[in-house]
Formats: sequence, C-alpha cells, structure tokens
Amino acid sequence: MTGRSRFPVLDADAIAPTRDALHAYSKVIGSWADGARQRRKHWWHLSLRPSIRGLTTDVIRGAPDFELEIDLVNSRLDVHCAMTSSSLKLCGQSARGVSGFIRQTLEAVGVEGCVVPDDTDPGDDLHAAYSARCAGDIHEAFAAVAACLEDLRAGIREETSPIQLWPHHFDLSMIWLPGTHIAGVDYSDEESADKQMNFGFVLGDAGIPEPYFYVTAFPHPDEFRSVVLPDGTAWNRNGFQGAVLRYRDLVAMAEPEEYLGFLWNRLLAAGREHLCDSEA
Repeated sequence: MTGRSRFPVLDADAIAPTRDALHAYSKVIGSWADGARQRRKHWWHLSLRPSIRGLTTDVIRGAPDFELEIDLVNSRLDVHCAMTSSSLKLCGQSARGVSGFIRQTLEAVGVEGCVVPDDTDPGDDLHAAYSARCAGDIHEAFAAVAACLEDLRAGIREETSPIQLWPHHFDLSMIWLPGTHIAGVDYSDEESADKQMNFGFVLGDAGIPEPYFYVTAFPHPDEFRSVVLPDGTAWNRNGFQGAVLRYRDLVAMAEPEEYLGFLWNRLLAAGREHLCDSEA
C-alpha cells in the first residue's frame, strides 16, 4: 500500500462504550447465523464478515433467505430479505431490543422457526453511551485491518479461514491451517487436532484494555520464543501465548501497513518452519 495510512487514531477510553455495545449486538446476530447454518469446522458458520459498511452474516439460506448487517457507517441494524429490508437505529439500543427486532422482522416474512436462536437472555442494558462517531472510527479500523489481512491471505498457498469477526470475543481475524495435525488426537476433532496460527485484531479486552494485534499458534512451539520480533511488537507474558502489537504503536509508525505485513510474514515463516514439517 502507498500514500496515506488507512488506520484511524483510536481513543481506547472513548470507543469502549461503543465497542461493548457492538460486541453485544454482534453476539445476537451471530446466534442467528449459528442457528440457521450447518456447522463448519472451527465454527466458521457463526462468525461475521466485514462488509462495505460494517459487519454482516452474509446471506443465510432459509425460507426465505436473509442477511443481518450491523451498518457502522449509519449506526443501524439492517435485516435484508429478497424483497424487503428493515432497519433499526442502534444508538441507545439494548441487545434484547435488537434481538426482538430481528425476531419480529424475520417471523413476519416467514423465516422458519427452527432457525430462531434459543432463549438465552441477550441483556437489556441500553448502551446509552453508544457513539455514532466512534462506530465510524471502529469501522475504519476494521476495514484497514481487513485490507491488510486480505494482502496476507493472498500470498498464502495453504488453507486459510475467511477473514471473520468472532462475536464471542469481538476480534477480527484470519486462521492459517498448514494441513498438519497433532499426533495422538482424534483427526475428526479439528478444534484439537489441526495445527494453526491466528492473525487477529481486538479493540481491547480484560487482559489488554486497549486495541491490539495478536498472533498465536496452536500448539505453541517452544521455538517461537526465539523468533526476533521487530521493534514495537513483543511476546505476551500475561494470559495467552503469542505476539502482541498495540494499535497505538502501529498508528504512530510512518508506514504501518508495511510494518504489519512484515511482522505477519515473519511469524508465518516461523509457523511454516515449526508447524509444517511433521505431525507432532
């Protein structure tokens, strides 16, 4: 990439209420994807995808087909069917309100009852501090990260996951699968048997309360600790095992996209060296 960086400046404290609201909303629409789709390995059926305006389930095939999208540009939830679309403004909405709106809208157009999520209470917090401006900033950040992940993915010859947003942790990521497996583990249990690396971005969590990038490997090879990381990135020592780059440090760089691509490809090369050679 050339020219001005696509990465916006994010104020960790300012975006936190909007992040938490969007996290709650994404869990709601992810539950519809989970209920309506056949299971795919590594739970890819319930994740969301970046869209031109936000986050989407993509088309969910049913009777009729439908799509749920969090429009971060206009701060609304869109429910799309072939002939109709309905929208709900998100500012101040509770997750329960979002859930009820989706259920009412889809039942009105005849979506089969078997795809309705279970009765798990999504919560009735009104998220009154939701900010449309912060939602727009989050959208820009997700779009910039997704573009970099697309560049990384384009150069990988092995299997990769879609670029996806996980509702549970609210992280945007891509998984690399070298095609090798952990010896002695049931091959049909892909969650435990498939060696993999995860290249991701999260807007902050209990462990690191600010936006950051992470790279993890499963299983985590001891040799990874010997990989020399570029200045600005470090091995995480509290919680999960993996490399961590704080978003604010990336944005302060002169060429953030180039740095991120260099970092990811260095760690991918280490993964190929230590995860691909044999089953272990």
